[in-house]
Amino acid sequence: MLEYIEFLLEYLQIPIIKALLFIIGSIIAAKLADWIISGNLAKLVSNTTTSIDDKVVQILHRPIYYTILFTGLGISIRLLEIPDIIRFSLIGLFKTITIVIWSIALFQSFMHIINWYSIRGKNENIIQRHTLPLFDNIGKIIIFVLAVYFILISWNIDVTGWLASTTILAATIGLAAKDTVANLFAGFFIMTDTPYKPGDYINLDGGERGYVKTIGLRNTRIMTRDDIEITIPNSLIANSKIINESGGPSENERVRITLSVAYGTDIDIVRELLLEIANQSKNICKSPTPRVRFRSFGDSGLIFQLLLWIEKPSERGKIIDEINSEIYKVFNKNNIHIPYPQRTIHLQQSKNISSNQ
Repeated sequence: MLEYIEFLLEYLQIPIIKALLFIIGSIIAAKLADWIISGNLAKLVSNTTTSIDDKVVQILHRPIYYTILFTGLGISIRLLEIPDIIRFSLIGLFKTITIVIWSIALFQSFMHIINWYSIRGKNENIIQRHTLPLFDNIGKIIIFVLAVYFILISWNIDVTGWLASTTILAATIGLAAKDTVANLFAGFFIMTDTPYKPGDYINLDGGERGYVKTIGLRNTRIMTRDDIEITIPNSLIANSKIINESGGPSENERVRITLSVAYGTDIDIVRELLLEIANQSKNICKSPTPRVRFRSFGDSGLIFQLLLWIEKPSERGKIIDEINSEIYKVFNKNNIHIPYPQRTIHLQQSKNISSNQ
């Protein structure tokens, strides 16, 4: 029995056998950890009132599994009698894959947490729905930089010299690409101040008008009514007057249609016809109700305004066309005249009285 044990211990000292045992042990340990996390721990967090911990556990079990697995593989590689360059390359590859997997998992967890916090947070909190693109971009940058840093360390690269060179390079690039830097800072300010958010219908000084598709660090993309995507640098938008037609409590928007009728027209009939036209349209909001205002006495006629509300700012042009067409037809049918400017010219003939002497 003793000889058998001694033989077994001696047999286990063989490098390839030890490496094989570490590989098997790491696979078993990884599977056991995965079972504990996805099974017992997942059931435990499912009893909580929030769902954020369920998502985090679901995300993290994968990187934990591969961390344990690659750790065991790395130890087994060190035990094998292989060239140093191959050993160093394989271990560096295992570390790199682990860092990439953890980076993806951390970013997914980060986005789930700030999404959850933005929904539950109060209005005065900095994390809101409209500031999510800002944190999304900041989180990507930070996690990417840290991932690159740890990958360089895993390959035994001196990061100190790289940092010094990167600082000088960044200063040089900043001076050479000042417009790009201006766009980046403008993008941060836009995401922080939130003059608009994705999905809003905006008008800019340059005449651009449409729905905001995305807000990036360098530019903002707008989809016009012609289904044309316009990319505008953030530095231009930051220095422009922005009209956000979706910035109120809702997208409902009031439209004013101004018209004039001839003097002598029954104003009560005009009010009745205009309200009837507005109320019969299916594209106009029923609340607030349409209304008519007698604004002023014009040079050529009585000035009225029909006030109505529409659901989408993008529908303004179509609805104004519909209401104007209907007003013209109804007024013609009821003999209500829409005046046009007229001028009366009085000619006075001068007589030259000359006396013959």
